[in-house]
Amino acid sequence: MPDTRLAGSTPIDVVITWVDGGNPSFLEKLKPYLYGKPLCAIPGANLTRFASVNEIKYCVLSILRFAPFVRYIFIVTDNQDPNINREISSHFPIRNNSIKIVNHKEIFRGFEKHLPTFNSRSIESMLWRIEGLSDNFIYFNDDVFLIRETKPHDWFANNYPVLRGAWLQRPRFRFVWNSLLKWINILILNNPDFQPRPSYHIGQWLAAKELGFKWRYFFFSHTPFAINKKRVEVYFAENQQVFERNVSYKFKDQKQFNFVSLCNHLEILAGNRNFAKPNLAYLQPHGRSNGYIDKKIMMCERDESIKFLCVQSLELCPDSDREKLFGWMDKTLGLE
Repeated sequence: MPDTRLAGSTPIDVVITWVDGGNPSFLEKLKPYLYGKPLCAIPGANLTRFASVNEIKYCVLSILRFAPFVRYIFIVTDNQDPNINREISSHFPIRNNSIKIVNHKEIFRGFEKHLPTFNSRSIESMLWRIEGLSDNFIYFNDDVFLIRETKPHDWFANNYPVLRGAWLQRPRFRFVWNSLLKWINILILNNPDFQPRPSYHIGQWLAAKELGFKWRYFFFSHTPFAINKKRVEVYFAENQQVFERNVSYKFKDQKQFNFVSLCNHLEILAGNRNFAKPNLAYLQPHGRSNGYIDKKIMMCERDESIKFLCVQSLELCPDSDREKLFGWMDKTLGLE
């Protein structure tokens, strides 16, 4: 059995990154860095990356419901407020003081020249610098929810984070495809400034490559991620140029490595073999046929191994789909 004594000796915190991309002050802050270009012309600047339809509410409440051992939940944002205090007071009144709002200026202290940033990979690379953060923490994107009870050993076992994913060969085809796209745009479409869309796979591979992996990488899906703060803190202290290069991009860039992938591969180099299945249901409801949401909900209810739910681009869906999914989440979390 996994060692659950960790819960009694080392607290476990959660970190969530969040932004309301529809906020007028955010849009005004973004405008000067577009340099007159449309959003679609800048990889990593599409507004769907910053959209919010109150997923953060379900993310936080699901943690309080299904991971009650968590000490603090740090919400990292750019001088914004997710306005979930009333929901927490209503459903988990004793946990009001567990929610901490963290401004980008705090984690970028000493690196303020890189602010403002609209880049999740840059922000993620700074998360370990949150003041008061536990050595063991779990990182959530705001569109990821818990749908079943979890225990500390689901996240940390035998003093190591649990790594959820699978080994893949380095993504050669994706590099070839990006190169082809670039040359087509430059030579045929007369678009010399074209840059490929940052790839989820390539970002993970670049982290593995940075650490000396040559042929394969440990690929993770859209689950929450268990991270050991000390391990990454030591690595960045010894590799400051690597750190600053990765946080310097204003928008997500194809040349950046994925921070969580770096953490995972540091763990593997340290001897961590806590490999586990994703236990994930992944939804992209936009543009799907009728019944897609119902089928996914039924799958989650039937498969008791599914503990995590990721729902992407929910802002692009019809109101009826959002209402159906959030209604099911209300029921699952006991909020009705």
